[in-house]
This record gives sequence, C-alpha cells and structure tokens, in this order.
Amino acid sequence: MTEKGNPARGLAGATLGFFFGFAAVALFGTTAQTFRETLGLNQMTVGLLLAIPSLMGSLLRIPFAAWVDSVGGRTPFLVLLSLSVVGMLGLAVTVSVFSRQLGPSSFPLILALGALCGCGIATFSVGISQVSYWFPRASQGAALGIYGGVGNLAPGVFTLILPVALAALGLGGAYWAWLLMLVVGAVLYFFLGVNAPYFQARAQGKTAQQARQEAAAVGQEMFPSGNARQSLATSAGQWRTWLLVIVYFTSFGGFMAMTAWLPSYWRVFLGVSAVGAGILAAVYSLTTSLVRIAGGSMSDRLGGERTAMGALLLMAVGALMMIFTRGVHGVGFALAAELVMAVGMGITNAAVFKLVPKVVPNAIGGASGWVGGLGAFGGFAIPPILSLFVSAEKGRGYADGFGVFLVLALVSLALIVVLDRSRAAREEKVSRKA
Repeated sequence: MTEKGNPARGLAGATLGFFFGFAAVALFGTTAQTFRETLGLNQMTVGLLLAIPSLMGSLLRIPFAAWVDSVGGRTPFLVLLSLSVVGMLGLAVTVSVFSRQLGPSSFPLILALGALCGCGIATFSVGISQVSYWFPRASQGAALGIYGGVGNLAPGVFTLILPVALAALGLGGAYWAWLLMLVVGAVLYFFLGVNAPYFQARAQGKTAQQARQEAAAVGQEMFPSGNARQSLATSAGQWRTWLLVIVYFTSFGGFMAMTAWLPSYWRVFLGVSAVGAGILAAVYSLTTSLVRIAGGSMSDRLGGERTAMGALLLMAVGALMMIFTRGVHGVGFALAAELVMAVGMGITNAAVFKLVPKVVPNAIGGASGWVGGLGAFGGFAIPPILSLFVSAEKGRGYADGFGVFLVLALVSLALIVVLDRSRAAREEKVSRKA
C-alpha cells in the first residue's frame, strides 16, 4: 500500500489538534460571569453555564473515540474542531455585536454555544486512539505521554495569557483572537492529521483482512475488531476497563477539579492575592501536564501498573501534606504539597493510557472513550464535595477537603494492584499452556 504520513506526523497532528481544541474554552468562564447580570442568572444557572463546555467535552469523548475504530481519527477530529469553531464564532459575534440585545430569553442560545465550544475538549480521546494505532506497544507510553502532556498544557498556558489578552483586547476582541487561534489549530490538523495505515487502506476500499495485512507489513501492531458500537460494547464488557475509569477519575478528574479549586484555596484559605493565586494554580496545571510527558516514557520502561502504583502513592502523600497546611504560614509547605500531588497525578494520567491498549487491545477506541469520558467526570463530581467540607468546617475545610483526594488515591492504588495481579495470573496461565 502507499502509506501517507508516519507515526511522528500522526502524533504531531493529534497533539496540535487537541491543544487548540482544549484551549478553545479558556475564555468561557470569564464570559459566563459577564452574562450573570445581563441574563439575570442565579447561582445555579451560572454554574450550569460554567460547566456545560466541560460536560459536553466529556460526554462526546465516548462516542467519538469509539468512532475512531470505524474510520480512524481524522474525520472525528475534524468534526469536533469544526463544531468548536462554530460555537466560538457564535460567542464572538454575540459578545462583540449583539451584547446589548441579550436578555433572559438568550440563555438557551448561550448555553448551546458554550456546549459547541466544549466539543474541542472531546478531541482528547479521539487523539488517544489515533496515536495508539500509529505506535507499537513498546513506545506507546512515550507517544501518549507527549500527546496528553503537551495537549494538557493548554489550560495552564492560557490561564497565564488570558489576563493580558483581556486587558489589551477587551472581551470581544479576545474572543475574535481565540476564534482565529482555533481556526489556525483546525487548519494545522487538517494538513498534519493522518490516520494509521490500517484506516488508510480501508478508505481505499480494502477489506478488513487486506487492510490488516498491509498495515502490519509497514509496522502497525494494533487493529480494531469492529465498528464504533462493537468497540464500545467490547470495551464495556471488560471489567478492567472500569477499573481504569476509576483510576482516571482520580488522576485526570482530580486534575480538573484541582485546577478549578486551587485559586479559591490559595486566595481564601491562605490569603494569597488574586494574581498570586492564579499563578500558583497555573504552576500546578503546568507541572501536572509536563510531568505527564515523562510519565509516558517511565511507563514504557517500568510498565503501566508499576508506574501507576508509585505515582498514586505519591499523590496520596501530597494529599496528606495538603491536609496539614495551616494559614498563611503554610504557603511554602502547601506549594510543596501541591507539586507532589501534581507529579503523582501527571504520571498516573500517562500510565493509565499506557494500560488502555494493553488491557483492551481490540477495542482501543471504545476503551479510550469510556476511560477518558467518564474519568473526566471527576472534574464535576469532586469540587461540590470539597465545597461541603468548606461549608461544614468553614476555613479549616479547605485543608480537610483534600482527604477526598487521599481516599481516591488509595482506592485507585488498590485497583491497580488488582490489575497487576490479574496480568501476572494471565501470563502464568499462558506460560503453563506453553
């Protein structure tokens, strides 16, 4: 077959597409607050407006990742980025042109546009599957670590850029700039994004068997066993998939929750200025993302299970340290604890997706969708629980709430031990048969 592209290009395209797709929602939080008075929103509807992009991005990860097993990653990626562009264009026009005409009846429109912007977040699981099919098992951890780590830099990077953009351009101008950035990202993916050889052969009209043989001849090791529905069903039928969902709920869902929670923690509990709190939260986000890159290579060397065990133990230590932070005098200690948690969570994120192709090799798309989509719900489920600690214990609750992360880390550690023992038992069984 005539192969288009190579693994490096497949990785570069997917990483750029995910980075820009994830960055698309950076402005929406600020916009939601400006709509509060204009639309006459209460706190519940403001919360819904803030949550809708991430909620949509998480839900769409499941079907779009499974779709990869039918057509490859290119088409799902372009569809999601295009929907995000439509949402961003609608918000840019609304904020800069029709802002004076907005009223309470405009809420459904703003909610729908926010949901469309969130489609860019769903590119994560699509890219995971696309990259997994390009790379051999031995180097998947490093490739997926680069993909997830660089892509997840977007929230931290744009948290730092956003105040400057708003000051220089205003909200309307910033939205047009973000729209341009998203269009550039979509165009870059259009030219760089390329499917793995198997899907290229299928697009040329080859049968599944022919495509598999031709792709294997040029080095592809992993192949889907069915369409999107079959991929979801196959992966859902594997109990190991659901253990990985829980672990990713802890590490990546926890990452999202921490990113949202830390500004309030630093500002209210430790008395740091608003600017300082934003910087310290960005340090956590950037550290977690950068460490994820190294975590991928570590998973290749040590194995996903062992890497995840060590990382979750580190996360538990960091959470325990956060519980013992005290007032303004605990700023240095809290920063150290935050960084320990960041390292543990970042490495765990990488290790989980090293394990996905290993645990469900014949339905990577479906498994990536379940793990990436449902795991991300930690970003919605954890903050309300942390708020309960603050409401019940007032100031002290900001520290005690990190007990949630401690429990999640220990439970996830136990689940990884189960996975590791299951793998060892399977290998021993195979060895006996041989």
